[in-house]
Amino acid sequence: MHIPDLTALLKTHLHVLPEVQYPAKKILLSEGEISTTLFFVKNGALREFFIHDGRELTLEFITENQAVASFDSFLNESKSEFVIETLEPVTVYELKIGTFRKLLEDPDFQQQFNILFYRRFGELSKRLVSFIKDSPQKRYENLLNSRPELLLRFPQHYIASYLGITSVSLSRIRNRR
Repeated sequence: MHIPDLTALLKTHLHVLPEVQYPAKKILLSEGEISTTLFFVKNGALREFFIHDGRELTLEFITENQAVASFDSFLNESKSEFVIETLEPVTVYELKIGTFRKLLEDPDFQQQFNILFYRRFGELSKRLVSFIKDSPQKRYENLLNSRPELLLRFPQHYIASYLGITSVSLSRIRNRR
């Protein structure tokens, strides 16, 4: 979820949140756990992934000024379908579910959160449609146009997993360009 003005949101509503640092390769949420924390990324990078048939499949990369949680798990107290892992050392602001529920009583916070949540829903909907209608080449081009920094920042096997292809296929696509 992209947050254009994370600083303003933190100053107005989330200034009481703890700022926490985690090393690279730290699991913040495991598949099957109930999510109790929403993470706002100050710096560093994380990813959401799940394991299917022994392969890690990357759902999303989360970088500076973005937020991440297993939203279904966080909001409905259900088991998470995926893992949240740090890819680099990160500094995050942690919003616990109890604090979140109290903040939702504030209409301004509720409105800002709804905007963020709807934006995230829109991003996920576009990604789903892309997986249904676009070729791997087109998905790669979309990533290249929308978030080119990811291609330089993360290993090829993570990028391939995010695009729903193998590392070999990603190499072929890159070589055609």
